[in-house]
Amino acid sequence: MNIEQQITSLRKELQEHNHRYYVLDNPVISDFEFDQMLKQLQALEAAHPEYDDPNSPSRRVGGDVTKNFNTVVHEHRMYSLDNSYSKQDLEDWEVRVKKQVDGEVSYTCELKYDGASISLTYENGELIRALTRGDGIQGDDVTTNIKTIKSVPLKLKGDYPPKFDIRGEIILPWDGFHKMNEAREAQGLELYRNPRNTASGSLKLQDSAEVAKRPLDCLLYNITGNNLGIASQMESLEKARAWGFKVPDASKLAKNIDEVLAFVNHWDIARHDLPYETDGVVVKVNNLQQQEELGYTAKAPRWAMAYKFKAEQVSTRLREITYQVGRTGAITPVANLEPVELAGTTVKRASLHNADQIAKLDIRENDEVFVEKGGEIIPKIIAVDLTKRPESSIPTTYISECPECTTPLVRKEGEAQHYCLNEVGCPPQIIGRIQHYISRKALDIEGLGGETVALLVKEGLITNYADLYTLTVEQLLPLERMAQKSAENLVQGVQASTTIPFERVLFGLGIRYVGETVAKKLAKHYKTIDAIAIASEEDLVSVDEIGEKIAESVVAFFAKAENNTLIERLKSYGVQLEISAEKLADQSDVLQGKTFVVSGVFEMPRNDLKKLIEDNGGKVSSSISSKTSFLVAGDKMGPSKLAKAEKLEVTMISEQEFLNMIED
Repeated sequence: MNIEQQITSLRKELQEHNHRYYVLDNPVISDFEFDQMLKQLQALEAAHPEYDDPNSPSRRVGGDVTKNFNTVVHEHRMYSLDNSYSKQDLEDWEVRVKKQVDGEVSYTCELKYDGASISLTYENGELIRALTRGDGIQGDDVTTNIKTIKSVPLKLKGDYPPKFDIRGEIILPWDGFHKMNEAREAQGLELYRNPRNTASGSLKLQDSAEVAKRPLDCLLYNITGNNLGIASQMESLEKARAWGFKVPDASKLAKNIDEVLAFVNHWDIARHDLPYETDGVVVKVNNLQQQEELGYTAKAPRWAMAYKFKAEQVSTRLREITYQVGRTGAITPVANLEPVELAGTTVKRASLHNADQIAKLDIRENDEVFVEKGGEIIPKIIAVDLTKRPESSIPTTYISECPECTTPLVRKEGEAQHYCLNEVGCPPQIIGRIQHYISRKALDIEGLGGETVALLVKEGLITNYADLYTLTVEQLLPLERMAQKSAENLVQGVQASTTIPFERVLFGLGIRYVGETVAKKLAKHYKTIDAIAIASEEDLVSVDEIGEKIAESVVAFFAKAENNTLIERLKSYGVQLEISAEKLADQSDVLQGKTFVVSGVFEMPRNDLKKLIEDNGGKVSSSISSKTSFLVAGDKMGPSKLAKAEKLEVTMISEQEFLNMIED
């Protein structure tokens, strides 16, 4: 056996032993024997660098240092999940599902793991990239650190597809978490608060050798890609196990919601015996074709639902009520609490939402309050323990002036919030608008974060987002913690933002009620910022999914002279305020006013088909109605959709007939 064959053989053996130990929990050799084999491989690789392999088992020990984690766009978006808290929520979801798909619907039930979401990309059976979830559109490349986690296979076995993504959670088991804290306590260091945050923080450590020392684990649960040859979620879990992934055994195929709830009820108790954190159950439509037909909302898949276990509650004392000012001028009251442990974290603050919530619960300073942390990230106060209320207690009087600029607050009819209307002179509003403009889903300016924005405003260098484009390295250098390279990167990042597409710039302007989805619809319909600026409320409401509230807000934004001045300045700096000619070339109005339902299996991916409809002015609907113009019918289309289309006399067309419509 020559050197190359020895190295290949050792790598293969070590990969198999690693899989048996960390995934199957069934080792067949001792740790000593494994270590000896690994040392032999490392010695051979060091002597023969010509046989280097980035996915060799020797790379598990880490050692590479990553100064900056590159941001990479996910090939397949990572969505959030809608949450449910009761049987009624699940039953309502099931009704919605059955309205949109044909045939029997079954569900896979899996535990919802409380860790850091990860997306692993494999090509030809080898790990090529690992991305954090980020904002779902793009995440940070943490491949070097992920390779140190022993349960992540670097090379696959079996009949895996040529390319796919697999999603899961990086977790820190309780046993490893406690051992890490014991070591920190012995060194007199501050203890880690909970496994989830510790796992998440570990992924962004610069030294992969430090990551390798942490007992992280990786649990996988979702395969994503094109033409994978998999028919169901349960089949995908079985395939993933066979390829070498660590897929938890706690999954079940359920025929109905009652069987789903039986699974929930069992694990609500049994979860306390698990070696890691879990906070609920994820329920998915099992059939992948039905999943594809159900599709997605702007934020979540319609084919999945997270059922959250009953929220944990604790009681603590409310020390003080303070008030925060948001970028829109909205005032949010905040309860500052006596620190208390809740669901693995120390809670010091809780949102009180608005004046109505305070009045409803009669919340007062120095009250003993019950705090809950359920599906929401921010804890909330759910009740007051009146038996412990001090006799000297005084009812809360909601503030009447802005806590930052003393402007009288206004509460419009029908609004829950109070507002400070001093848009141009209230510091938190100024800072908040600029922070929104530079955020990831908007202009995503590299080298510029929220704290730096606040500092720039405080130092008088900027008062609005247009001012960012006038910043110079010389202005930035005197700032605290601002070195030459940092200043140069910030200025370059601002200039690079002029290539960001129009719809993201429109979102970044911070027009009230204009979120990501609305910004895309407005940009697509009007094509330029100038066309939006002169649109009337009546014109705006005629745009698909634009209601009166949004229309009023858009008109009000452009009615202010200062906003139009900002727009003109952004234009002069080269910011994209119209759809690019390249993008316009891919769009048309040939399907304007027509509504399509897409059902069945097609040559092209279903999402590409839907995008073509929208790019050419059409609207995609999930269900057939009297308003449906065409049913694009593919193979294996459900019989009930066919029957409904025939009953309503909806025109049915093939994939090719649709393509002919947009090519004519």
